[in-house]
Amino acid sequence: MSSRATISSMSTYAILGCGSVGHAVAEELVERDKDVLIMDRDEARVAALRDQDLNAQTKDIRDPEVAEIVADREVVLILASDVEANEEAVTNIRDRSEEQFVVARASDPVTSDELTELGADVVINPSAVIADAALSALQSGELEYKARQLADVIQGTNSRLALVTHDNPDPDSIATGAALQAIAEHFDVEADILYFGDIGHQENRAFVNLLDIELVSYEEIDLDDYDTIALIDPAKAGETHIDRGVDIVVDHHEPERDLDPEFVDVRSNVSATSTILTKYIQEFDFSVSETVATALLYGIRAETLDFRRDTTPADLTAAAYLYPFANHDTLEQVESPNMSPETLDVLAGAIVNREVQGSHLVSTAGFINSRDALTQAAQQLLNLEGITTTVVFGIIEDTIYLAARSKDIRLNIGTVLQDAFGDIGEAAGHSTQASAAIPLGIFTGIEGNEENRDTLLTLTEEAVTRKLFDAMGVEQENSNGN
Repeated sequence: MSSRATISSMSTYAILGCGSVGHAVAEELVERDKDVLIMDRDEARVAALRDQDLNAQTKDIRDPEVAEIVADREVVLILASDVEANEEAVTNIRDRSEEQFVVARASDPVTSDELTELGADVVINPSAVIADAALSALQSGELEYKARQLADVIQGTNSRLALVTHDNPDPDSIATGAALQAIAEHFDVEADILYFGDIGHQENRAFVNLLDIELVSYEEIDLDDYDTIALIDPAKAGETHIDRGVDIVVDHHEPERDLDPEFVDVRSNVSATSTILTKYIQEFDFSVSETVATALLYGIRAETLDFRRDTTPADLTAAAYLYPFANHDTLEQVESPNMSPETLDVLAGAIVNREVQGSHLVSTAGFINSRDALTQAAQQLLNLEGITTTVVFGIIEDTIYLAARSKDIRLNIGTVLQDAFGDIGEAAGHSTQASAAIPLGIFTGIEGNEENRDTLLTLTEEAVTRKLFDAMGVEQENSNGN
């Protein structure tokens, strides 16, 4: 095969305007064995390019003749520093043909828009490219620095490392614990994942069981056995149980109380702590196990509602990295667990007791044993026709618990619960899901004993439902969804 035949099988390029940017692009293309024709009006510059064995001609890129000369080139890069000249060159090329792929250089957002309107397929702004490259380098350098910090703290552990999740840990918190445990093992440090409360949600139990992730109840350990403590998602209530200093904090929300750890990485610009740990695994460059990859991928998917809520580019790139290493059969099993009889009872009660105003549904499940059953009921009721927002609440001992879900883009359900109950209880959440806990006595003044169960239910149902609809901006009617 001849040299010309080899070249003709590749893309052919023309570079119009060959200053520093054009020169750098030309050298890179030639290095890749591309056929490049360069045009520039500066005779001295063209002579210098020819001295480097580059195919260069002296032409003013504003000349309509240039469009004819480069007509056989598949890709035309218009890279002069004179943006007005670039605009004329784009116009000339597009007047002749719509087939060529045109890349043009702009100087600011305004000229970027103008070049796009003139027909450029891609517009680049060197200042923006340099800024992006600088930020990318900065992020890479920061991650390398933070990774060294984290490694130093972990390797400074003399006995064991405690990885403390938040209360009733969710998949993101559990996955973060599994990943930190793997990193600790990479540095020959033993670590335990500790949790408060219980793992009540059926998906969470399936997640832990199927992946065989070992979690240890905080009640079963002596914290003095651990000389290094890491808090995972401490923005949630789990941090309040630790009555001594902590060494590591990792979260994607700002913690609710002041912490002064030796190492901290809090990134509110990502949607999952699992995303942060994935970046560290990549930085430490060790083989991620199938269990850890599956856990982290599920943690990201769960926190972003399968990439439908507040998903960032960092979440997507982390998920893309994990995808080939994860067990997708296990993920499918985790996402489709069997519904327990207790959850079914709570759902049935919520269906019977529902009150609907417009597209908003509020319901009580009465006295319950599992707070997580409320979450599942709220999610299931969101599937009802015409319903965009659900809140289900129930009583456990002396506390009213609420779980909420919403797909109404006009409503932030986290803000709704905060407005309704933030001053009398604890409320937290996002635009699409939220939860709250309220002391029962706030509404009733009655102790939650067996004799007063019916009275408690009546008083709390009316008060909670009224406050919820008021916070949603819904005027209540004298009808319900039964």
